[in-house]
Amino acid sequence: MPTYSHGGDVWAYPHPVLDFSANLHPLGMPPAVAEAARAAVPLAIHYPDPLCRELRRAIAARDGVSEDQILCGAGAADLIVRLCLALRPRKALVTAPTFSEYEQALSLVGCAVGHHLLRPEDQFDLTDAILPEITRGTDLVFLCTPNNPTGRLIPQTFLRKVLLRCEDAGALLVVDECFLELAGDEAMTPFLRNHPSLILLRAFTKTYAMPGLRLGYLLTANMSLLEAVAAAGQPWSVSTVAQSAGMAACRCADWPRRGREILEKERPVLLAGLRAMGFTVWEGSANYLLFRAAGDKTLKERLEGQNILIRSCANYPGLGPDYYRTAVRTAPDNERLLRALKEVL
Repeated sequence: MPTYSHGGDVWAYPHPVLDFSANLHPLGMPPAVAEAARAAVPLAIHYPDPLCRELRRAIAARDGVSEDQILCGAGAADLIVRLCLALRPRKALVTAPTFSEYEQALSLVGCAVGHHLLRPEDQFDLTDAILPEITRGTDLVFLCTPNNPTGRLIPQTFLRKVLLRCEDAGALLVVDECFLELAGDEAMTPFLRNHPSLILLRAFTKTYAMPGLRLGYLLTANMSLLEAVAAAGQPWSVSTVAQSAGMAACRCADWPRRGREILEKERPVLLAGLRAMGFTVWEGSANYLLFRAAGDKTLKERLEGQNILIRSCANYPGLGPDYYRTAVRTAPDNERLLRALKEVL
């Protein structure tokens, strides 16, 4: 039986649980998106549009990019794997800690993976120390902003510096922006046109709380690369239901802002509550917080007894079994988490 090391596995429990292990929009899925998905079910009698034509038009209008710069897939994770299958990199660089799917996908193609260690004393921020590690022979660099699980943003000015370093070294830079809309920071889309070595990853998963529909997309001005990534996956990777839901999400222009307003109010409250219990918490800009319960390696399991899930970060390189990540949800949910923590402590 394969193992599962990500958050959001509510199916492992025979009863309802309050899930803080998956980081989604605090208000959940927009009603219009759910309705569009339901209305599209009868159309599933046909194969889905293999080119996601209408969806790509909607994304292009929403993100201010060209339709031909967009490749849709079954979530960002699907596109990460396809990217590695298409490129077959020999040497890649990832930060530690970060989203584990980058290294897993690279390992599938036998790529040698280097780790740039982010240090807690630096607030897990990326610094100039990464630049000399991007050398000739580095084929691919993965960065995530805000980073998962630290929640720390990479300033756009620094991303531009890394991009230029990658270009000098002959490397491609992949910037994962899947959490960016809920953090309210600047996207890298303006740099696509003049930088064919830049690849952006985005998903509807977090911003519109639709992980079960599996919908993400890749942006690049490198047409040969985009075609190669498209050829590395099956032609019907995005279902008709997911495409309809995505088009509806593109019309929900106010949804990201509403999420940010809640997060900006609730994140400091949850952070203060965690610190009041003695946890070390890193201030982030995302819809989740990284914290350390020094020496406590069973906190996740004890909270499961309260029907609450948080994410253990034991499998993140650079962290350990007493590091945890929690989503930031609505005030009642966050209060319930803090009460449960007080009980199990």
